[in-house]
This record gives sequence, C-alpha cells and structure tokens, in this order.
Amino acid sequence: MGRLLAIDGLNIVRRVYEASPEPDSDLKAEIALRHALSSFRNLITDHQPSHVLPAFDFGGRTWRHDLYQGYREGRAPMPAELRAALPAFYDKLAGLGLKPVSLPEVEADDVIGTAVMRWLGEGRGDAVVASTDKDLHCLIAHGALVWDHFKGEWHDHAWVEKKWGVPPEQLPDLLALMGDATDSIPGVSKVGLKTAARLLRTYGNLDAIMAGAGILKDTLGETLRKEREMLYLSRQLVQLKTDVRVGVTWKMLAWEQ
Repeated sequence: MGRLLAIDGLNIVRRVYEASPEPDSDLKAEIALRHALSSFRNLITDHQPSHVLPAFDFGGRTWRHDLYQGYREGRAPMPAELRAALPAFYDKLAGLGLKPVSLPEVEADDVIGTAVMRWLGEGRGDAVVASTDKDLHCLIAHGALVWDHFKGEWHDHAWVEKKWGVPPEQLPDLLALMGDATDSIPGVSKVGLKTAARLLRTYGNLDAIMAGAGILKDTLGETLRKEREMLYLSRQLVQLKTDVRVGVTWKMLAWEQ
C-alpha cells in the first residue's frame, strides 16, 4: 500500500517567513525559503511517502470571492519579496523530483482535499496532510491524518474533538456557525466556539439546528433565524471543493525513494 503526503506549501513557507522579526526584504525571503526547503525534505524523510503533492495557493480571486466579495478582505497580502521568490522555490522543489501544483481560482486546500479524497476513495493507502490549517482537519473524518510540522505532532479524531469539541465531520458546520476571522467568514453574530459546539452536539448539523431554531424563543434562536442566509453562505465558504481538475496523475506525484 502507498502513502500520500499532501503538503500545504504556503502554510509551511509563510510560517517560516513570519517567524523572523526582520523587515521584509529579498534576503529574508531567500533565507525563509531555504529553511522551507529543508522542511519539505524533512517531511519526506520522516513520512516516507510513495507519492508527494506540494500544493500552493495561486493567489488572486477564487470561486469563494465569487460567492462572497468580503472573503479574505482583512488578510494581509503576501509580502512582495516573498511572492517574487516563489517561482525559483518551485524550481528547487522540481529539482528534488517534486511536482508543485498551483491552480488559478482555487486554493491549495481544495487541491489537497480533492487529491486526498480520491486517494482514499481508490484505496491506495495512507494519506498524510502536512498543515496547521483547521479547514483541512475535516479530512480526518475520511481516514486522513494531519501532521503539524512545527509542533511535531499528529492530529487525529481525538485531537480534533479535544480542540474544538466536535468530531472532524462536524468541523465545517462549526466553522460556519462561529465564522473564521482569518478568512473574513462572518458566521453567526455572537456565536463562538462553545456555543457552536453545543448546538452541534445537541442537534447534529446545520439543518437540524435551523429546524430547532424555529421554536427557540431566546436571542440565539432569533439571531439564527435572522442570519440564516449568511450561515449557509459561510458553510459554502468553509467547505472544501473536492472536484478540482488537479492536472497531475499519481504517476507524476510518485516519489522516487
């Protein structure tokens, strides 16, 4: 059986870059990408994959912006120096025998979600996702594992429940309810993690919550009814797209030991 290692590329690169307090510069980008390349090598050495998918955000508008103009409006843009250095970094990954994937109008999360679901659906073996992105943790419900490269720890079903109070399959509904400030996803007003988790433990999913909201006489019920449309829009925004035309074959992603 094989093992797919899906690497959330910019999750690694940007965290390494932002760990340095130095002002933005070409030198800072060069040093960060040197360390990021070492991280990629270490991930491959540690996880011994048969296939590797390094996925990167393309940048610019995505299908989520078409749904909601305010998507990611509060997020700081990638420093120009780092953006300019990425093509050369992709070349170095290619020099290692890797195939970086970066597609317009979709995010790396969608590429990873599509590949992982296909890999698991075809029964090809284990799937490891190297990322700290909470959106990708829903893949654990389908049999994947998430690896936090920076803390050196596995994230599994039990980890998700302890962290967020719900199982991995309920994460998209949780994020829809509470919103995500990182991506400017609104969620429901004054609904935080604890309230969202309690609602899901009680009702099970968004449709059941909204059915119950019809008889709730308190402020929460009123807010849910009032913001129903935004809630379901938020659910679309946090949901991974898993039918992306990735443009690579398993053979192209095969890692030569």
